[in-house]
Order: sequence, then C-alpha cells, then structure tokens
Amino acid sequence: MIERNVGFIGAGVMAEALLKGMLTAGAAAVEKLYASDPSEERRKVFAGMIGGNVFADNLRLVDECEVVVLSVKPNVVPVVADAIAACLTPDHLIVSIAAGVTLGALHDMLATERLIRAMPNTPALVGEGASAYCTGSGATDEDSALVEEMLASVGVCVRLDEKHMDAVTGLSGSGPAYVYLAIEALSEGGVKMGLPGETATRLAAQTVLGAARMVLQTGRHPGQLKDQVTTPGGTTIEGLRALERAGLRKAFIDAVVAATEKSRRLAKG
Repeated sequence: MIERNVGFIGAGVMAEALLKGMLTAGAAAVEKLYASDPSEERRKVFAGMIGGNVFADNLRLVDECEVVVLSVKPNVVPVVADAIAACLTPDHLIVSIAAGVTLGALHDMLATERLIRAMPNTPALVGEGASAYCTGSGATDEDSALVEEMLASVGVCVRLDEKHMDAVTGLSGSGPAYVYLAIEALSEGGVKMGLPGETATRLAAQTVLGAARMVLQTGRHPGQLKDQVTTPGGTTIEGLRALERAGLRKAFIDAVVAATEKSRRLAKG
C-alpha cells in the first residue's frame, strides 16, 4: 500500500487508467490520491472516484502531495512546470508520463533531480498495463520502489535506461491502438464470412488475449507458438500467406518505428 500522497496534474485518460487501476488493485487508498485539471467535466469524473481531492488549481495539488505525476500532453509540460517549479521542495518526487519529455528537459524546467520518467499504457485500466520507467540521478531507491509499485499494480512493469524510453513509447505506449485495429480487422473478416458482428468481435478479442497469455505464460518465442498452430497444407498457413503477402509484419514494424521517431522528435522539440 502506497503511503505517500500521489497527485495527477492532468485528469486525462492515462491518469484515469492509472488511478482506477491502483484503486482496483488496492495499491493506494482513496484519501491518498489527488488530481487537478482545468476541465470541470474531467474534475467531475475524478471526483466520482476520489471525492474531494480534485482541484482546478495545480499549486494546491503540489501543496498536498509528495508525489506529483505530470500526466499532461508534452506541449503542456513547460506551462505546468513554469507554474509549479517555485513551489517544489526536496520532499517532492516528480513523475512524468508525457511522451518524449526527457529527464534532462524536466530538470531544466523544474530545477530538481528527483525525477522519474515513465511510460504506461491504457490497459492499466483493467490491470493489464505494460509500463516502463527510468530514474533521474536524484531519485532514491524508495522513489523507484514507489513508482514500480504504482505501475506493477496495474500490469507488467520494467525499469530501463532512458535511451530506450522512446522505443517503449512506440511499442507499448502506442501499441494498444495497433492491437485494437487488428481486433477490428479480424472481426470484420469474420463478419465478411458470415459471423454476427458482436460474436466476431468477441472471438477476435479473446483470440488476441489468449495468444498474448500463451506468450507470457510459456515464455516461448511467438514464432514457435505460431508454428504450433500451422499444420502442413492447413487453413492457418493460407491465412499467414495472405498476411505476409499484404505486408502485415512490415506494417507493424513500421508503426513502432514511426511512433518511436515521433517521440524522439517531441524530445528535440
């Protein structure tokens, strides 16, 4: 159970996923969680989860919380940083989940070394997140343990060097959207061949979920598991041949590369 007060500046989808996930997992008590956002609509959403610990004023949140999570868009980080920098103390840990914002940039904006950069993804909302984080030179072992507890409570969490964070953004940060597209396409293929739409989507989603669990639980390479399904002269090899002919493998690789490069451009910007 996280003992420090944790506040999210920016009550968007990712903050909602993390907060809900932490509550569901029992990683934090309601009274330890805070949020701030200029949108009254988003404040109402979070008030429904954590009651009165939701503010329009970021400075009030900083005053209440030892751990401040910057869960705003990358271009908004400088604006928020400028507003809160003077209020930060050595007791504050800053955790940024803004894509492409480096530890160096955060240090320049906030004048603190007690920083952690993290990249979760939205399946954290259902306890199946895939997250990574890296630490600034001033972050303590306790800080790292707290962030790992936050992220691990909503799924898989790994610690990496910062040089890998843009690739994490391109793969797992953006990856749910790629998978949703794949599920949608599989479902539409089922509909084309006569399945009811709801049934096709359910089967497609469960197929992706089951295949992912096979990879994680067996520890086997996806190629090996693919070959187990592929019998000589069978139906699966015909489907795989169609996917290879359409360039699906290259398309997925290109998607990760493109999103990674976008994250790098955000860092430079």
